[in-house]
Amino acid sequence: MLTLSNLSPCPGSRKPRKRVGRGESSGLGKTSGRGSKGQKSRSGGSPRPGFEGGQMPLQRRLPKRGFTNIFRKRWAVVNLSAFGDVAAGSTVDADALRAMRLVRGPSLPVRLLAKGEIGRALTFRVQYATGAAVRKVEAAGGTVEIVPLPKRAPAPATAA
Repeated sequence: MLTLSNLSPCPGSRKPRKRVGRGESSGLGKTSGRGSKGQKSRSGGSPRPGFEGGQMPLQRRLPKRGFTNIFRKRWAVVNLSAFGDVAAGSTVDADALRAMRLVRGPSLPVRLLAKGEIGRALTFRVQYATGAAVRKVEAAGGTVEIVPLPKRAPAPATAA
């Protein structure tokens, strides 16, 4: 009868680990299965990923493409379809959006888009809203207030 006390793996399913450098007669003595001399026989002796033996590597042979704008504006985008279960008359601002887990970062400006429908009157306090989103909110009896981002405080001057 099979019980927890007499469980064992199937015969041949578990092999003992390879013990290298344990004498000539073990079959893996002396050079421990690494051959003789050369880079790959040394410890740490493996070239880095992408190294092609001195040939110009593929990632450097291919042309560079594209452009990354370091001055891009980043927005926390929210669609109207996300507000189906919000109570009528509620005010939706950055704090409420964070509580609803629709916006992650504390400092990203919120951008309201018109995807989806809204069936109740809500007050939105966001940094940007598309014209179509404003029309849909006002058609449902709500309002959209555009709130500017707070200005960052200037760095304190250091006395020299």
